[in-house]
Amino acid sequence: MASQYTIDLNAADARALKNKLQTRAGYEPSEREYAEFCFTGPKVNVAYYAKRGKLVVQGSGADEFLEFVMLIDPRTGVSVVKKSAHTVDKTPHFGVDESGKGDYFGPLVIAGVYSDERTADALVKLGCKDSKAIPDDKKIAAIAAKIMQLPGIAYEVVCIGPKRYNELYTEFGNLNRLLAWGHARVIAALHEKVPSCTRALSDQFANEWVLKTALGKRRVPVQLEQRTKAESDVAVAAASILARARFVKWMQDTAAAAGCDMPLGCAAHVTKAARAFVDKHGQDRLCDVAKLHFKTTAKVLQ
Repeated sequence: MASQYTIDLNAADARALKNKLQTRAGYEPSEREYAEFCFTGPKVNVAYYAKRGKLVVQGSGADEFLEFVMLIDPRTGVSVVKKSAHTVDKTPHFGVDESGKGDYFGPLVIAGVYSDERTADALVKLGCKDSKAIPDDKKIAAIAAKIMQLPGIAYEVVCIGPKRYNELYTEFGNLNRLLAWGHARVIAALHEKVPSCTRALSDQFANEWVLKTALGKRRVPVQLEQRTKAESDVAVAAASILARARFVKWMQDTAAAAGCDMPLGCAAHVTKAARAFVDKHGQDRLCDVAKLHFKTTAKVLQ
């Protein structure tokens, strides 16, 4: 596997990538001579050189960065999103995705969308793709509103606020089991709305039996498929947009009500913001806005 890539990147795509990394968990801005921007992430360093229009990606995590952040197949250099757009799955199925699991502040939001031959093309025309590939939250909110207004569409959005999230995490003792519980809840609700649908697709976030077990407990007669990069499917992409839109709205509303900044991710600037929240509202209120099992909590309360 390669440990370094040099990629041609125009100014507009570079700005979009910078915006994405500024709000993505695990990425910290850094400095490099002549680079317009530079980030250090999980086993990877990313630097953009505007004069040459080149993005340099280095480190043992370079392949994962291309595949899961830039949505590029490192073997071919082909965009995963563009490649899949030519083969839209129009068979009836539910697509499920989540937002907020990597952010210290805010809820965990899980959404699901039903897609079939009638709605698949309409979702594509709306611009449905993985929400991580859409850096503008206003655009995400606009697409989400249009998704919910489509004739014949069926969707479900479950927003688990931090206080309830912390209770559930204590109960399950594991994030993947909590995610599976939420995904199963969304799929079950969608199946009540569209009983004829017998297939669901989800991104694979753990061993496949974790979600299958959670779904089996609800006795939902749905064949479950889990795969990496499931957001290339239009139903999962639409679900990711609904989840992201609801997450962002919660964050904006809650930050405004608290009179405090609530940045995304879990880096040093998030710790600083959480300390400011505790100074203003008290330690006991932290559970209302943050996921306490993150290591960030220990740093905040030091």
